[in-house]
Amino acid sequence: MKTRVILVRHGQSTYNLKKLIQGQIDVSTLTELGISQAQKVGEALKGIPFDQVYASSLQRAYQTAETIVGVLRTATPDVPVPEPVDTIKEIDLLLWEGLSFEEAERRYPEAYAAWYEDPANFSMTLADGTKFFPVRSLYDRAAQFWQTILPKHQGQTLLVVAHSAMNRGLIGTALGLGPARHENLYQANCAISVLNFSGTLGDPVQLESMNLTSHMGETLPAMRGRHKGPRLLLVRHGETEWNRQSRFQGQIDIPLNENGKRQGQQVAEFLKDVAIDAAVTSPLSRPKETAEIILQHHPHIALTELEDLKEIGHGEWEGMYEHEIEAGYPGMLQQWQRQPETVQMPGEGGENLAQVWRRAIAAWRQIVAQHSGTERPVTVLVTAHDAINKAILCHIVGLGPESFWKFKQGNGAVSVIDYPNGVDSSPVLSAANITVHLSGSIFDKTAAGAL
Repeated sequence: MKTRVILVRHGQSTYNLKKLIQGQIDVSTLTELGISQAQKVGEALKGIPFDQVYASSLQRAYQTAETIVGVLRTATPDVPVPEPVDTIKEIDLLLWEGLSFEEAERRYPEAYAAWYEDPANFSMTLADGTKFFPVRSLYDRAAQFWQTILPKHQGQTLLVVAHSAMNRGLIGTALGLGPARHENLYQANCAISVLNFSGTLGDPVQLESMNLTSHMGETLPAMRGRHKGPRLLLVRHGETEWNRQSRFQGQIDIPLNENGKRQGQQVAEFLKDVAIDAAVTSPLSRPKETAEIILQHHPHIALTELEDLKEIGHGEWEGMYEHEIEAGYPGMLQQWQRQPETVQMPGEGGENLAQVWRRAIAAWRQIVAQHSGTERPVTVLVTAHDAINKAILCHIVGLGPESFWKFKQGNGAVSVIDYPNGVDSSPVLSAANITVHLSGSIFDKTAAGAL
């Protein structure tokens, strides 16, 4: 049984509004907007049977948790009272707390730059001359939190309310990322993320979705300040009959089924008001048709095909069901599910994940490079496949093929990747696997498919 964790950042605080650095200073409270955001989270989470609620002990996070629980109790009266936890307080920026971001950058230019560009080595020199590493300390506390709570709640559903940096640390440590990757993840006020743990920290984990904001009326998370590079909207194609049947399709050109076409229309409606400047697709019919449906609301955009965005070649497995693969290739399917990086798909056209990684990332970098250096930031739609999208998402945060299963990709899901300064800058995963437009739920309810 999986342990499901719903992770929420606190609502807008008085310090957020004033653009002041908060850290662990506890004088900042929710604004009226922050309270409204928390109430909207409660509405989005109504009906979920939470076994426990944990919240940072800092008042802006605890107030958010109390507000959410208050809304939840209108539908489910026995939702637990939030338990305050010191371990998941915000990052400790003890020398900067209360300063504006501009003042911190002016007074501590080298350290401020390191905070964003080299977070693992970002340090502050204390009065006694010792060095303190805020991001390293944050990740240590995040790991400690998981190590403490996961053994207590096997198979349960938890709500955890914390902060921007802490939530990134919690997601990062869950995925096996270190402090160096801290800036590759983004958390908006009152955004919702979903993690599925198979056991304790270090056991297989899946990021089902990250940084959902549509419950607050924001289709996609806003770009962070000083953004000059492209935003890419990575979309998985809609459902096919073979997805529904859990049949391996790979590079066999299976079209969308009626539900897949409906999902394409739902994605199109979801992205209707998003300004799209360019579009690229795998040449296979299922992502191409998905893109064409989306672009009905953006008729001035030409659709470009890119061969390297094709789905993984499953070789002799293509067209087969799992029970047929198990009968013909004993033990290999389990190997694919547990150690995917070690599997060479059998027969002509069969690939391994290292090959998929190389071509998917090469195609991705080509797209990013083509749309960098523009006069204004542009938004590019990219439609592809489960394996291709997972390779790209892993690449964004520095993970390899061994982490293939850590990201979920539902049919019709949207992920958002930002490049603050173009192709040579470190990318930011701003949202992952948004499927709320398909079912109205924060959970991915699309067909699991054969992958």
